Amino acid sequence: MVTTDRTFDRSSLGAFLRTRRAALQPDDVGLRRGQRRRAPGLRREEVAELCTMSADYFARLERGDGPQPSEPMVAAIARGLRLTPDERDHLFLLAGHRTARRGLRAQHVSPGLMQIMDGLTGNTAQVMGPLGETLLQTPSAMALLGDQTHYTGNARCAPYRWFTDPAARERYDPAEHGTKSRINAALLREAVTRDGPGSPAADLAGVLRRTSEEFAQRGERHEVGLRWSDAKRFVHPQVGPLELYCQLLLEPDEGRSLLIFTATPGTESHENSPCSR
Repeated sequence: MVTTDRTFDRSSLGAFLRTRRAALQPDDVGLRRGQRRRAPGLRREEVAELCTMSADYFARLERGDGPQPSEPMVAAIARGLRLTPDERDHLFLLAGHRTARRGLRAQHVSPGLMQIMDGLTGNTAQVMGPLGETLLQTPSAMALLGDQTHYTGNARCAPYRWFTDPAARERYDPAEHGTKSRINAALLREAVTRDGPGSPAADLAGVLRRTSEEFAQRGERHEVGLRWSDAKRFVHPQVGPLELYCQLLLEPDEGRSLLIFTATPGTESHENSPCSR
C-alpha cells in the first residue's frame, strides 16, 4: 500500500506529464525522429520504455485515472522524462508525496548528464551516485563490469559490495585489492565527515563496521585523501586481463560522476576489451 503524505492530484499530474512528454524531443534521448512523427515530443510508448513501465500505466497517469504511483515509480518517471531537480520535486508533490527523500534524490540523474549518456551508447560508460551507486550503464559497461544497476538496499553501494561480497572483487586485478580496500574505506570516511551523523554515508559506515572486519580495521587507520588511479586493471571472465584508462567527469552540485573507460589502440586490451566493440 502506498503511504499518502499529501493529496494526490491526478488531474494536475496528468497535465504535467503530458507537457513534459511534449517538451521532450527524440534527439534529447538519443532516438531517431523518423518521418511519421506527427505530434510534438515523444510518444507514450517511448516515454514508458524510458521510465521502465508499461505504456498502459503511463497512459492512465496522463489521463488522470491511474493509481497513485509509489515514490520509486515517481523517481523513475522523473529520470525517464529528464526532469530538473525542481521539476522532480514538483512531480513528487503532484503524486501525493513529499519532495523526494534524500535517498531518491541521490538516484536522480540530471537532464544534462542523461543527454551525455544518450550520446555514449556505443562507449563504455556509467554514471555513479555519491556513495558508489551505479545509476546508469551503457551495454559495453555491463559487458565489462556486469549489471550493477539491479542491486537494492546497501548492496547498491560499491563499498558495501566490496567489503561484504567476494564476487565484487572478481573482475579486478588481485594485486590491487588491498589498495582498492584502502581507497573505499578512505572515501567513505570522507563522506561521513562531509555529510554528518545520520546521513546515508554514516549509516553505511556503521553497517560495514559491524559486518566487515576488514573495513573496521581499515577505518581505524583514519586514512583520507586517497584517490582512484586513471589506469584500471581488470580480469574479465571471458577475455582475461585488461588494462584500461578511466576518464572521470564530476557533477559536483549533485554528487554524480561519469566514468568513461577506453583502451589504448594497438594494445591487446584494445583488441579484447568490450570498450572496443
